[in-house]
Amino acid sequence: MLPVEFRNRMEKMLGEEAEDFFRCFEQKPWQALRLNPGKADGKELLEKAPFHLSPVPWAEGGFYYGEDDQPGKHPFHEAGVYYIQEPSAMAAAGFLEAGPGERVLDLCAAPGGKSTQLAASMKGQGILVCNEIHPARARILSENIERMGVRNALVTNETPERLAEEFQDYFDKILVDAPCSGEGMFRKNDIALEEWSPENVRMCAERQDGILNCAAGMLRPGGRMVYSTCTFAPAENEGSIVRFLLRHPEFRAADPGENAAFFARGKREWAADADGNPLTWAQGNTADQEDAMQGAEASLRLWPHKLKGEGHFVAVLQKSGEGETFDRSYSRGGIQKGISPKDCGDFFTFEKETFCSPLEGFAGKGIFLKFGDQLYLCPDEMPSIKGLKVLRPGLHLGTLKKNRFEPSHALALAISPDMARHVCDLDSRGKEAVDYLNGLTFPQEGEKGWYLVTVDGYSLGWGKLAGGVMKNHYPKGLRK
Repeated sequence: MLPVEFRNRMEKMLGEEAEDFFRCFEQKPWQALRLNPGKADGKELLEKAPFHLSPVPWAEGGFYYGEDDQPGKHPFHEAGVYYIQEPSAMAAAGFLEAGPGERVLDLCAAPGGKSTQLAASMKGQGILVCNEIHPARARILSENIERMGVRNALVTNETPERLAEEFQDYFDKILVDAPCSGEGMFRKNDIALEEWSPENVRMCAERQDGILNCAAGMLRPGGRMVYSTCTFAPAENEGSIVRFLLRHPEFRAADPGENAAFFARGKREWAADADGNPLTWAQGNTADQEDAMQGAEASLRLWPHKLKGEGHFVAVLQKSGEGETFDRSYSRGGIQKGISPKDCGDFFTFEKETFCSPLEGFAGKGIFLKFGDQLYLCPDEMPSIKGLKVLRPGLHLGTLKKNRFEPSHALALAISPDMARHVCDLDSRGKEAVDYLNGLTFPQEGEKGWYLVTVDGYSLGWGKLAGGVMKNHYPKGLRK
C-alpha cells in the first residue's frame, strides 16, 4: 500500500498521468546488467552468456535480462564480466562524461554500480575517488571495485565535509548520487516503502543541501557535476537543484546531452523547499532566481510508467571557469609518496615468472605502497592518503611473504589472460568452474607455478600447479 501523503502529492504532480503511474507499482520491476568493457564487448557477451538479453537504450553496454535468467549465479559474475544494475540507475554516470586521465569523485558511491561505470569510461587512466560514509557499505563498494578489475580507484570511508577539507578545487568531475527517500525504488524495495515519511523526505532534502555544498568546493573551475536521486520528491529533486543554484551562483545548469531525449524534463513549478513548499518570490524573479529556475527545467525525470526502469532524477551542473586556464590544484596533503622499487624485489621476481611482460605498461607509471605486508600499485600523482580512512588505495597486488610473493585476487581480476605466462581456462558450463568457485582442487598437467584461472577466457582467480594438481587460491570468503 502506497502512503496516502505520497499518493496525494503524486496525483497533484501528474494529474491525468497519475493512474498510469500508480498502475506501474503493480508490475514487476525490470532487471538489467551492465557489461564491463574492460572484460568483453557486447557481441561477445551475447554469444557466450546463456541469458535473454536486449539493450537498455540509454546505457552503453546495458542489457535487460529475462525473468528466468540468473546472471548473479553465473561464473561470469564472479569474473566481473558485468555488474547487475537497475536500468534507470545506469543513466546518471553517463551524463558526467568522465574520461581517461581525469580526476573524478563519486561522493556517495556504495554499492559501486556508478563507480564501476565511471571507471569503465576512464579506461584505467586518471584518479577515481570512490567514497562512502557508512563503513559496511564502504566495504561492499571496495569488493565491487575489486570484482570489476578497477585499478585506478581510491576507496575512502569519509564524510563529505572531511573530503572537502582535503580536496579544494581538485576534481574535474563529481557525481553526487545523493542518499534520498528512495521513492523510485518502492516497487522493488519494501524497506524503502516501510521507512518513507514526509519527515524523512525533509531530512533527506536538508542533507542533500549539505552534501552539494561540499561537492561544490571540491570541483575545479570549469568542472562538471551530476546530481542524481532515486526519488520522486520535488524537495529532493528540482528543489535541491534550485536551492543549490541560489546558494552557488558560480554554477549553472548544463545541457545534459544526447541521452536526454530518452527522459522527461523537470518542471519549475516542482521546485520546492525542504518542507515541500513551492519556491516562489513575491516580487517576481531576479536574474539569479530565473537562472536557478532554469536549472529545474534542465533536469531530467525518469518515470517508471514511461520507460523500462524505476524512478530516477538527474541534473547536470557546470562550474564557471570553463575554457579558462587555471593552476592544477593538489590535495591539502599533496601527492602520495611511494616506496622504493628496491623494497619490492620478491614482487618483481613473481612478475618475471608469471607475466609475459612487466606490468608497467598495464598500470601506467604508478607508485608502490606497502601496508604491513600488503603491496599496492597506486595511480601516478595519487593524492596523499594521510589522515584519511582508506579501504583501497589503488590496485592490491598481493602479499610480501618471507622470500616470496603471493598474488592477490584483485590482481587476477585486473589483468587479461594474454598477460599471463600460464593460463588454465575452464568451461562455464562444466563442473570444474563450479568446483573452482567452491574452493576445490583439480588435476592439471603443465609446468609448475602460478596459473591465471579463467572461465571462457575471462580472468577468474589464481591457481598454483604442483605435482599434477591445481591448488585453489580462490578467496575463502568468496567461495560458494
